[in-house]
Amino acid sequence: MKRIVLGLLAATAMSVSAFAADDKPAVIYDLGGKFDKSFNEAAFHGAEKYKADSGVKYREFEIQNEAQREQALRKFATDGNSPIVIAGFSAAAAIEKVATEFPDTKFVIIDAVVEKPNVRSVVFNDNEGSYLVGVIAAKSSKTGTVSFIGGMDVPLIRNFACGYVGGVKATNPQAKVIQNMTGDTPAAWNDPAKGGEIAKSQMDQGSDVIFSAAGGTGIGVLQATADAGKLGIGVDSNQNGLHPGKVLTSMLKRVDVATYNAFKDGADGKFTSGVNVLGVKEAGVDYAVDDNNAKLMTDDVKKAVEAAKADIISGKVKVHNYNTDNACPYK
Repeated sequence: MKRIVLGLLAATAMSVSAFAADDKPAVIYDLGGKFDKSFNEAAFHGAEKYKADSGVKYREFEIQNEAQREQALRKFATDGNSPIVIAGFSAAAAIEKVATEFPDTKFVIIDAVVEKPNVRSVVFNDNEGSYLVGVIAAKSSKTGTVSFIGGMDVPLIRNFACGYVGGVKATNPQAKVIQNMTGDTPAAWNDPAKGGEIAKSQMDQGSDVIFSAAGGTGIGVLQATADAGKLGIGVDSNQNGLHPGKVLTSMLKRVDVATYNAFKDGADGKFTSGVNVLGVKEAGVDYAVDDNNAKLMTDDVKKAVEAAKADIISGKVKVHNYNTDNACPYK
């Protein structure tokens, strides 16, 4: 009996060791770096949580140019890493190519759809989360003028802008919404100085609440609004703590959850390919409340945004998705 028990324990230990050896996740960050306080950093936090929970280390890479996406994907796949999570819609072409070359490797792309049997595509209803912070902006504005600053001018960011306008106008039809994009190249994601300049221009036009969906560029927007005594709205990660009492809220985009789930599903043998759509109903997008902005989120504001959230979940409110027709109906 003792030999049987010892044999079972040894077999279990070998099984766990082999399982752990096969658990080799990796994450590739988009331009702007993993400490952008926004999109990439959310992926980093998801990977870190998985490491803390499982004890399994992951590999990571911060690309410095466009060509490195494909190079990093191929390097990790060659080394046996799987699943490999890559952040950003710009990686679609690279993952399409490399996923074909490595059919047994599991890949995850965030913010784009790649139709391959070994690829999970995670997309978010950014329009819904932006609608919520639009409600908060409209309820909090004292001037009746709010604004939006996007990063790279692409449909993904236009969808943020459209949802934001929708939330503002549903709350205050007379409100004015100023919109600007930072640029039309990837450099638009990492230009805090330009973000600050655009924010100052918008504030000169009367805006007292500015929502930015611009990656690292948004850090400059939040700094400018804080310096001017106005309110900024963060994006992707919870940025309320960057300027306590000056960041009205942050539109949470749970890239951290998408990354964590991909790693865990890969380890548990539950990885699925196909498209995962995460909206308000799925807790994929939301708004942030913590000690840093609690005083700004009045009961009136919270009541309005929670009502909007419930209406989106129930289907009573359907927030237009810019990506369906490259247009925004909210005026």
